[in-house]
Amino acid sequence: MAEDPRSASARFGYETLGADAHSARVRSLFEAVARRYDLMNDLMSGGLHRVWKAALLDWLDPRPGWTVIDAAGGTGDIARGIRRRADARVIVCDAAPGMLRTGRDRAIDAGILDGLEFLCGRAEALPFPDAAADAITIAFGLRNVTDRQAALTEFRRVLKPGGRLACLEFGRPTLPGLAPLYDAYSFSVLPALGALVTGRGDAYRYLAESIRVFPDRESLAGMLRAAGLGAVRWRNFAGGIVALHTAFRT
Repeated sequence: MAEDPRSASARFGYETLGADAHSARVRSLFEAVARRYDLMNDLMSGGLHRVWKAALLDWLDPRPGWTVIDAAGGTGDIARGIRRRADARVIVCDAAPGMLRTGRDRAIDAGILDGLEFLCGRAEALPFPDAAADAITIAFGLRNVTDRQAALTEFRRVLKPGGRLACLEFGRPTLPGLAPLYDAYSFSVLPALGALVTGRGDAYRYLAESIRVFPDRESLAGMLRAAGLGAVRWRNFAGGIVALHTAFRT
């Protein structure tokens, strides 16, 4: 297991916090919205997040016998999708215990009782030995990681040679004319919807802000290469609102 490398500070939306304060704030936020998290994903994306996650799973193409880590895996929808496609061992690793408890409940409700594990841990210090995983996924979680470069380096450490990484994350719109509409929706509709459904409009203001300060596609690709990953590619969805980055441990 790697040591716990930490940056001195990190962006929490438009705020800059110390590393420990950032980790605590993010964990607290997701603890507060855990029970309504999946419902909000459906409402705010009109269900499209399921299409984007299916595209991630299509690229991953999980195989029987694999070990897959779903980092910042939250309520485990990616993990459940992997289990439906292959008889693989899937481990959801997330720093928020409330998200993991909700994920366990969702798995039981879906009748997925075997091959799926839930483990509390941070992406920057994964509780796994070197070369333990055939694949790592992270869907809409990298924005919330305190030290993203350290997390990507951890992903490479934990992947087996030839192992696959798939990272799904929000981005800046590339479709002409979409950006102003997206901004209006993000900063007006999302916080109001979040307040109504979860009682935490601040969580969805943070979501909008965190997207704006997240690295662009080219920068994220550079971070993946700097972590020692190869064959880095990305694919845009929804006019650039979402991007899927993929890479391999070479």
